[in-house]
Amino acid sequence: MSLIDLITGNAGTQVAAQAENKFGISKNQVIALMAVAAPLVISYLRKKSQEDDQEAEALNSALEKDHDGSILNNPAQAAERQQEGNSILDHIFGGQKSQVENQLSAKTGISMDKIGPILGMLAPLIMGYIGKQKQSNGVNSGGGLGDLLGGILGGAQNQAQAEPSNPLNDILGSVLGGGSSNSGNPLNDILGGVMGGVNSNQQQGGLGGLLGGILGGR
Repeated sequence: MSLIDLITGNAGTQVAAQAENKFGISKNQVIALMAVAAPLVISYLRKKSQEDDQEAEALNSALEKDHDGSILNNPAQAAERQQEGNSILDHIFGGQKSQVENQLSAKTGISMDKIGPILGMLAPLIMGYIGKQKQSNGVNSGGGLGDLLGGILGGAQNQAQAEPSNPLNDILGSVLGGGSSNSGNPLNDILGGVMGGVNSNQQQGGLGGLLGGILGGR
């Protein structure tokens, strides 16, 4: 399962429907938020694991203990684990959490009082996906997590390039108001921003530039 499959597949759409019912936010807005939040969370985790061996081992331990991927088969857990998700995001983003939430709120149209709780629902799903990929790839220590997370991001970017007609592009285009229309593929712009195309994506604007700005300031 690729990152895009997570977002547009059964698990992602079920969690989006839960958030729609709980917070009154359209399902498409939640899916668009997840399309940005997932690569952003993975990028932050990759950076932490590459810069600090203790962070890498702590992440490996957390994935083995609490995020074995079972949530992908039972997405209803996302709402039940919202508070846990909030704690996860506090650790991942640290002092930048408010900045991240503010910019995601501005771009997706989800109000500030709801963006945090919704992200809290999405975090356990994203972590469960990472845990599942860790198992599938036989990564047994923190030392291999940087490459694993980089591979997840690279695979998502390649899939976005190969599938310009992916339905997620239509969702992103409608929710974000065509902010990434220069390339014709808003999902690719988003993933490009996360993957390091900071300068070009900032010039293009849209959510790719947003992510480039957040990550570029680290």
